[in-house]
Amino acid sequence: MRKQEIEFRDPVVQSVVNKFVDRSDVGFAKYGKTMRDDKSDVFVWLNHLQEELMDATLYLQRLKEEISDLREEKALINELNEIDIIDEFVFLPKKKEKKVKQKKFSEQKLGRGDHYTFTIDEPRYSRTISSTAASHIFPNEEN
Repeated sequence: MRKQEIEFRDPVVQSVVNKFVDRSDVGFAKYGKTMRDDKSDVFVWLNHLQEELMDATLYLQRLKEEISDLREEKALINELNEIDIIDEFVFLPKKKEKKVKQKKFSEQKLGRGDHYTFTIDEPRYSRTISSTAASHIFPNEEN
């Protein structure tokens, strides 16, 4: 085995090089030879590459789904933060533009589109949120 000393200016490059060396050590321990010593047919090498790229595509898809879920969760949290709760059955979207003196709730004449009702039995969103998001929305409750 040859030994080489390298000075790295970039810690990211150093990390990648270290991973290559570690991966080589794993392969040598498993197969008892280096890639240079492996005399496999070119088609075998192409097959290995294809399998690795297929795995990489699966990893990419999984990460895309995770990012999509996180974006949906963030949008839901943002939407929830824009709602003013009046009582457990009626809520009004927060109005950012006008500041109008509010009448008592019983005196308000709510027209079509001015209010929304919902029940606890029929949630607006069927998707559940993670315990991390829930801890931000409901900090005093256990998840």
